[in-house]
Amino acid sequence: MNKKKKKIMIISLIVIVIIAIAVAVILLTTGDKTDDDRKNNEVTSEVKESAYKMSGNALENFDLYFLQLENEKVNQIYSPLSIKYALAMLSEGAAGNSKAQIDSVIGDYVAKKYTNNAHMSFANAMFIKNTFKEAVNEDYTTNLANKFNAEIIYDSFATPDNLNNWVSDKTFDLIQDLFDDNVSAQDFVLVNALAIDMEWKQLIQATSNTPENIYSVDYDHENFNMYISPIDGDMYSSVEFNDNSMNAKAVEIGAAVNNYDIINALGEENIRQTVGAEYDKWLAEGGCGMGTDPDTATYLDTYIEELGSNYKQVDTSTDFLFYDDEEIKAFAKDLKEYDGTTLQYIGIMPKSVSLDQYIEDLNANKVTTVINNLKDIKAENFKEGVVTKITGYIPLFKFDYELKLMDDLKELGITDVFDINQADLSGIVAGSPIAINSATHKANIEFSNEGIKAAAATQMGGMGSAGCWFEYNYDVPVETIDLTFDSPYLFLIRDKDSGEVWFMGTVYNPLPNE
Repeated sequence: MNKKKKKIMIISLIVIVIIAIAVAVILLTTGDKTDDDRKNNEVTSEVKESAYKMSGNALENFDLYFLQLENEKVNQIYSPLSIKYALAMLSEGAAGNSKAQIDSVIGDYVAKKYTNNAHMSFANAMFIKNTFKEAVNEDYTTNLANKFNAEIIYDSFATPDNLNNWVSDKTFDLIQDLFDDNVSAQDFVLVNALAIDMEWKQLIQATSNTPENIYSVDYDHENFNMYISPIDGDMYSSVEFNDNSMNAKAVEIGAAVNNYDIINALGEENIRQTVGAEYDKWLAEGGCGMGTDPDTATYLDTYIEELGSNYKQVDTSTDFLFYDDEEIKAFAKDLKEYDGTTLQYIGIMPKSVSLDQYIEDLNANKVTTVINNLKDIKAENFKEGVVTKITGYIPLFKFDYELKLMDDLKELGITDVFDINQADLSGIVAGSPIAINSATHKANIEFSNEGIKAAAATQMGGMGSAGCWFEYNYDVPVETIDLTFDSPYLFLIRDKDSGEVWFMGTVYNPLPNE
């Protein structure tokens, strides 16, 4: 995909998980367990069922685990999906306690295969050093290929070039030089690479090049109007973020739902009398002159029809869902569907406590409840008898993050695979004890509202003082919901069909509006 030629309003996220497995060949005379010893003693101690055991592919406590373990008040991004894939591939080659520990977490999770396209790349590979080719069990590589679509690649490991080129290719050239010369010390490496580069179904905010998407609401004969200016070039709105600690670059959203039945509330006859009296007075003062004004009865018929048309009117600046109560506010928006996969972004901002406190007490049930309570912008979802006005500013952000993955997995109870004296990875290599000596998870994210830039001429009509008309406007009851994200918040990106969480993270420092 040529990004110079095709600039799109985009969310782009790239995540890489690397589990680098160094093989330590231990001589039998050292007294360590041989492969046969491990197979004959498959489970040497009781492995407790993990509190983070997965029951399927939907949102689980496991997805939140790393958010809670590294709850350090910084921008954070990781991919539960990628970590699950890496663990599943490792489990294929584990046995005994090593496998039991991994499976106590994986549980009933089944890795789903996704279709790669120009906007989504999902790839697995096992790189094997040429001199180590014969040591790796063929059954293991066959299982990786069949179950995970993993590529089996042989390389000298003399330089990291081939590994880096593979990663770059699988991440739309967005991840470069991931491996360094230290890769030569490895005998094989398992890699999962995940990248998405997806458009929203609709722009978050209109641009000066998309006048047809500009948000403007003006009810006939009612004192209510809303307007969101389009983004012109790089002129974004600002949000005073985190107790005014910074001005964040933001996009604006808005919606209005008119559930005020003014004709029923005030009475049609009462409206006709009130407006008719004012109209008669205006006519007596000359009106527009020239005898061009309609008679009172005709004017009132049109007035009542126009006034009634406001009821149940729904206007929204873009497609989004939301939730708001005393504790939190949430904003959700869908990405376009690609080859049967629709991803959804959900941001959740706590209102009554700090984000780190909120995360401490968070669990999958709480997040699922928020998701299930997200509202569509439809008249039936809002209070009768009022006009509901929704306003909000959503900060833009871009950052990267690296999990302390090895330490985090040990805290999760997956310990044996990292200990050469305990690891049982006999499914990968027979005859020589091996262990995991490196586990890395790196990710980055960009959340933006960039649009197609093109030469255009736009004309926008308005109403000036040269016109002549009569108007009588009624005040209407308005309730406002503020969806501005002006404090640290968490986000997730999930598969809407399966509920699988692709990415999780926190935003403490969005992009500054310079």
